[in-house]
Amino acid sequence: MPPRTPDPDTSLAAHRVAPERLRGRGARSNRAGRYERELRQAESDGWDIEEDLPVLRTEVSEERARKIITYNSSPDLPFDRSVNAYRGCEHGCIYCFARPTHAWLGLSAGLDFETRLVARPGAAELLAKELAAKSYKVATLAMGTNTDPYQPIEKRYGVTRAMLEVLREARHPVGIVTKGTLILRDLDILSEMARDRLVRVGISVTTLDPVLSRRMEPRAPAPAKRLEVIRRLTEAGVEVRIMTSPVVPGLTDHEIEALLEAGAQAGAVAASWIMLRLPLEVSPLFRDWLEEHYPDRAGRVMARVREMHGGKDYDAQWGKRMRGEGHHAQMIGQRFARAARRLGLDRALPPLRCDLFRPPVPRGAQMDLFG
Repeated sequence: MPPRTPDPDTSLAAHRVAPERLRGRGARSNRAGRYERELRQAESDGWDIEEDLPVLRTEVSEERARKIITYNSSPDLPFDRSVNAYRGCEHGCIYCFARPTHAWLGLSAGLDFETRLVARPGAAELLAKELAAKSYKVATLAMGTNTDPYQPIEKRYGVTRAMLEVLREARHPVGIVTKGTLILRDLDILSEMARDRLVRVGISVTTLDPVLSRRMEPRAPAPAKRLEVIRRLTEAGVEVRIMTSPVVPGLTDHEIEALLEAGAQAGAVAASWIMLRLPLEVSPLFRDWLEEHYPDRAGRVMARVREMHGGKDYDAQWGKRMRGEGHHAQMIGQRFARAARRLGLDRALPPLRCDLFRPPVPRGAQMDLFG
């Protein structure tokens, strides 16, 4: 079914949830997904009786997927395959470009994305099966490209760790992106894989301001804790890249140099950046958030965003969507490049090893006598 024509952005107000129910959430509203035929919103029943509604809690359902490795051919991405342990993300980052994927589940990119999550408890078995296929050709597998593999529910489900165990056994290279401190739980696996140059980690640090971080990424670890994760991973021998992503013009772009310096001091060996991206439902959600928390800067932030995307909130063209274009985008890129060069974070890292790969043996299969 083709997406319906979105209702006006002003209608977000009609789908807002009472503030007292939003403890630790990024979005304020829950407008229906773009594939839904009907819009739903709360209306007074006319009875003059006060009713206390509960704080929104995280709900988790389980999904038994048929495949776990997703392939892409995007020239903007440094990898061609990825796995995701979860759908939705409790970190609640208001700027998350993955929010619109919840529409495929018939859910909202707003509060549903943060509160109605999907776990994939059979992911490790699927991964082993796909890696064991005779047609499989090894290349670095990206983990955490859509939603964070170390968001809070990983502590309960352990899907990410189970997949890492498969990758360690298969000696398969993996690149991980996360904000979560729970990655330190898996130092035993990561340090072992790092010795054979089979793993690299990217830690996203968007701002050093704890107040801004708590508003913008309400359930993600504080910036200081993420820097400590970089330090701990580095001490364990794991190569870490600090990711100053996304850069929010007019809100966080002044921190580029400070972020890179903090990352370098913590032990990061490389750095990367991506400009703020506001596809589909993310744009009205982000603008609503700006008006709530930074009304004095909202107009300036969005003017900069549109300047870098040809007058639009977002331009999905390859080669433009990640960095934007125009004078301001070029200036941010130049500042980043200068700071990274000064701090030694601009060096190209050697590729992870693919020559050690050994396909997993599926459950019930006979072991190779001479393996």
